[in-house]
Amino acid sequence: MIGVEWKVKPDGTLKPFQGSTELGWCPQPGSQELFLACPTYEVLYEGTRGPGKTAALIVDFAKECGAGHGASWRGVLFRRTYPELQDVIEKSKEFIPMIWPTARYNESQHFWTWPDGEKLMFRQFERVADYWKYHGHEYPWIAWEELTNWASDDGYKKMMSTSRSANPSIKPRVRSTCNPAGVGHNWVKHRFQLPIADGQIAGPLIDDAMDLEGELEPPRRAIHGHLDENLVLLHAQPDYKQKLRAAATSEAELKAWLHGDWNIVAGGMFDDVWDPKTNVIEPFEIPGTWRIDRSFDWGSSAPFSVGWWAESDGTDVLTASGWRSTVRGDLFRINEWYGWTGKPNQGLKMLATEISKGIVERELEWRIHDRVKPGPADTSLWNVENGMCYATDMANAVRINGQKYKGTHWTRADKSAGSRATGWGMMRKMIKHAKGETVDGRVLPREEPGLFVFRQCTQFLRTVPVLPRDDVKMDDVDTDSEDHIGDEVRYRVRTVGNRPRSGKSIGMV
Repeated sequence: MIGVEWKVKPDGTLKPFQGSTELGWCPQPGSQELFLACPTYEVLYEGTRGPGKTAALIVDFAKECGAGHGASWRGVLFRRTYPELQDVIEKSKEFIPMIWPTARYNESQHFWTWPDGEKLMFRQFERVADYWKYHGHEYPWIAWEELTNWASDDGYKKMMSTSRSANPSIKPRVRSTCNPAGVGHNWVKHRFQLPIADGQIAGPLIDDAMDLEGELEPPRRAIHGHLDENLVLLHAQPDYKQKLRAAATSEAELKAWLHGDWNIVAGGMFDDVWDPKTNVIEPFEIPGTWRIDRSFDWGSSAPFSVGWWAESDGTDVLTASGWRSTVRGDLFRINEWYGWTGKPNQGLKMLATEISKGIVERELEWRIHDRVKPGPADTSLWNVENGMCYATDMANAVRINGQKYKGTHWTRADKSAGSRATGWGMMRKMIKHAKGETVDGRVLPREEPGLFVFRQCTQFLRTVPVLPRDDVKMDDVDTDSEDHIGDEVRYRVRTVGNRPRSGKSIGMV
C-alpha cells in the first residue's frame, strides 16, 4: 500500500501506519503485495515458511467485500480435512474482525458473512469424489491451502468448473498456497514451472498451456514468498530462524523451510541420501563383461516405466573425466522410457504390444537389443483376463521396417509381503553407497555397490529423488505420489548380484 510506514509501538509490536492512522492490517512489501495485486486467473503463493501466505490468501477474498458485489461474491477455501482447516480458521478470526468488524463467523457451519451478503466458506476436500458436493455451485473465488497435500490435480481442476459468476463485474479467480513438500510436490512444480529464478518474486506468466481439446487454459503464475519479508514475525520472534534450524530433521527439510527449495522434498524417502553430484553421472561406454537388462512397471491410464540397467562386475571404466573404479554390483541406469502424456500421473494408454515394439525400437537405435537380458517386471503382467496376458503379448516377435525381431521377455518382480519396504531400504543403501565413507576428512574406497543414474534419465531425476514417505507407513512411499519409476527401480534393485553376466562391448547409450 502506498504511503504505509511500519512503526514500533510502545508495547513492542510492529504496526503499519498511513499518516498518523494505525492500520489494522496491510500487506507487507514484496510477495504479499504482489500476490494481492496479481490479476492472473490462477495464482500460487509458494515459498519458505513464514512469509504470511495464509493471511494473504484470506485477505485476497475479503478485500472484495463491500465493493458492491453483494451476495454474488462467494468464496470457498479448501483443505483435505476439517481438522487441518482449524489453523486457517483461527488466523481468520485473528484479523478479519480487526479490519472488517461487521463481519460475522458461523461456528457450526464454518463460514464468514459480511453485511452486504458476501460469504467465505471453509470446506473439506479430501478426494476427487468430494467434487460432487460442490457440483453445480457457483464460486467466483476458490482457494486451496497447502496445495501439495493433494496427490494429483484432478480435484483442483474439476473445481474450476464451479469457478464462475453471473455478475459481469466479478472476475473469478483461483488462489493457492504451499511449501515445496508433500505428496503433490511433482504436479504442483510442473504446473507452475517451479522453481522461480533466484532473486525473482513473480514466476513467468504461463499462458500457453493447452487443455485436452487443444484449447488454451486460463493463464497462471506463481509468487515466491520468503521469511525475510515478514517484518512483523521477525520483529516479534527474532529467533524464529534459529528455531526452524533446530526443528529441521534433515538438510532437505531445512532447505524447504528456509529457502523454499523445490529440488527436494522435506521428509522424503531419499532426500537425506541422494546427492546429484555423486549419483548423477555422464554416459560412458559399457564394458562387455557387464550385464545389461531392463525393468518395467506396467501402466495404462497411469504411466508405465521402462528402465535400462548396466550392472558392474567390478572392472574399471573410462569416462569423460578419466578412469573410474567400480564395485561389483554397482547399478547404472543407462536409459529410460516413461509412458506419460507430459502431465504427472497421466498415462499414454498404450497396448502391451505397442510398448513392446517401442522398447525394441529404442534398443535397436541404441545398438543394445542383442545384449539386453530379461529383467524384473510388475507381476500384473502375468494376470490373465479374458484369455489375454500382457506378458505373453509382449513376448511375441515384433516387425520393424519389415524385419522380425524378438519381443520383450521379463522375469517376475518380487512383490511378496514386506518386499516394498525392503526394496525402498535397499534403494536408500545403494544411493548412499555411491559416495565413499568419509573418516577424519578422508574419503575411503567404496566397498558396497551403489546406484548411479546417467544424466539423460530425466524422468528418474524428476520423480524419484523427491518421492515422499507415507504419513503412516514411514518405511514406504506415499502410493498416491508419482511413484511409477520408483517402483520399477525397486524391482531392479532387489535383483542385484543374482544374474549371470555376458555380452559384447557397446557404445554410449
